[in-house]
Amino acid sequence: MDGRRRNPYELTDESPVYVISIAAQLSGLHPQTLRQYDRLGLVSPDRTAGRGRRYSARDIELLRTVQQLSQDEGINLAGIKRIIELENQVAALQQRVAELSAAVDGAAVAMQQREAQVHASYRRDLVPYQDVQQTSALVVWRPKRPKD
Repeated sequence: MDGRRRNPYELTDESPVYVISIAAQLSGLHPQTLRQYDRLGLVSPDRTAGRGRRYSARDIELLRTVQQLSQDEGINLAGIKRIIELENQVAALQQRVAELSAAVDGAAVAMQQREAQVHASYRRDLVPYQDVQQTSALVVWRPKRPKD
């Protein structure tokens, strides 16, 4: 969500508004087929207090997808259920990746800001150390002898 409060009367793709007869017409399926898909766990609509099914626009799209996979692709209902589960898992993982990516981006920005603060706090009167070039010169050290 985007953090804003939603209008309770605003309809979304997730809003359960269609009774089974309308959902059947919109999806092109028989109401009994919708009940069977619900029993199998392929498409699980929301329920009213009286246990009546209420389908959302997303449910109807999923019903059409199930029908297309079954009729056009020849996939059995168990296979379709597994496909739906995997698609849901992929969507959840993509959402998690997006969340983690945003967290990493936020941490990178915070690190860059902290790094800038550290660099700004450096004392300016210090001279940076510069590595002395290695030479082949020989330096002889002779300790001073104590005077008698």
